[in-house]
This record gives sequence, structure tokens and C-alpha cells, in this order.
Amino acid sequence: MSNLIQMIIDSGFAGFAIMTMGVIGLALILERAKALYFDYAIKADDFTNQLKGLVMKDQVEEAITFCSANKKAPLAHVVKGVLERADRDDEGIYTGLDISLSEVIPNLGKRLGYLAMIANVATLIGLLGTILGLIAAFEAVAVADPAQKNTMLSQGISLAMNTTALGLSVAIPVMISYAFLHSRQNYLMEEISEHSSKVVDLLTTRHYQAFSSNNAFPQDLGLDKMEEPKEDEPPAPSKKMA
Repeated sequence: MSNLIQMIIDSGFAGFAIMTMGVIGLALILERAKALYFDYAIKADDFTNQLKGLVMKDQVEEAITFCSANKKAPLAHVVKGVLERADRDDEGIYTGLDISLSEVIPNLGKRLGYLAMIANVATLIGLLGTILGLIAAFEAVAVADPAQKNTMLSQGISLAMNTTALGLSVAIPVMISYAFLHSRQNYLMEEISEHSSKVVDLLTTRHYQAFSSNNAFPQDLGLDKMEEPKEDEPPAPSKKMA
């Protein structure tokens, strides 16, 4: 721990700037991990199956109440927006789906872009500190007194190496965390799209009569009871007009 503190002190302004970016990145990672892995998590299959049972029984209000009980989950929010338009036509239901998705999707990716920026900026600040350290080292070789040359040269090289190490130490974990969080975001978006589409399909098709052979070829028209003409029976004689 003392070596890290000494490294930050030796790095000067660049070291403090990199560590500030690291603290901000850590706070963002913890906040996004909590939201994506815990607050937004829901057992989608169980949730959808329970909703399906309620909708098939025409208990739409109970289904809306069930969604409200899971209001933190984006899937529940989207499905609730769809169910609130269940009494409208198909176009109205699809409009409710689009509106609900537009409300949820920005929250899934909120502040994730800052993590990529922090990783890039930390690397660039480390590179800037490296260049400043090399400049200081070259100046020491060129103009410094022989008694101070070794000291200034070592300080310049130390600044260059320390800032590079600090920048990479912040950038690498932040980029790895960003990759996992971004993957989780995509998974949630696909899950929301899949299960909300199933609910929309259920609402738009629940009033249609299922297809069957009896519906296509009804047996109650009496067509099968019509007598066919006998082949052996001669045709009835026609009456001649007087």
C-alpha cells in the first residue's frame, strides 16, 4: 500500500488524475453491476408463464397488478405498458410496446459509455505522464549539473514508468468490467424483447377461434344426408303439354 502511495506521489499531477478516474470508474462499475445483475433481474420464464395464465383467464387487471409488484424489472415495466392497452386494437397494443421499450432501453445502458471513456482517458493520461517524464530525463542529461544529473534522470524515468503503470492499472480492470456489463445489458434487452413479444402475441390472438377440421368442414349442414340418385331407377317421365 505504501508503495502505491509513493508511486502516486512520484507521478505528480498525472498520477492523481489517473487515480481520480479510477475512483469514478469503480463507483460506476458498482452502481451498474447492482442495477443490471440485481435490480433488473427477474425469472423471465416464470414471470411470463404466470402472466399467460392470467391473460387467458381475462384477468388483465390482476396481471397489471402483478407487473406493478415487480416494478424494478424492465421486463415487468414493458409488459405492464402492453397490458394497459389490452382493450385496444392490435395497432394500439403494438404502440404500447414501442412506448414501453423506448422508456426502458435508455436505463439499461445508462452511464455505461463513461466506463469506456474512463479507460481511454486513463491510458492517455498515463501516456502523457510518460512523455513528460522522458522530457525531464532528456533535460537532465542535456543541461543539468553532473552532480544532479543522475538524480534528475532517475526522477524523469520514474515519472515515465509510474504514470504508464498507473494508467494501465486503471484502464485494464475498467475495460474488463465494461465488457461484462455491456454483455449483461444486451442479454437483458434480448430477454425483454423476446418475452414482451410473447405477451403481445397472446393479447392479439386470444380472441381468434382456433382452426380445426370441424370448423373448416362443418358437419351440421346436412350435406352428407342428401340422397344420391339411384343408377337403376329410370328418370321420371316428363309431362307433355296438351
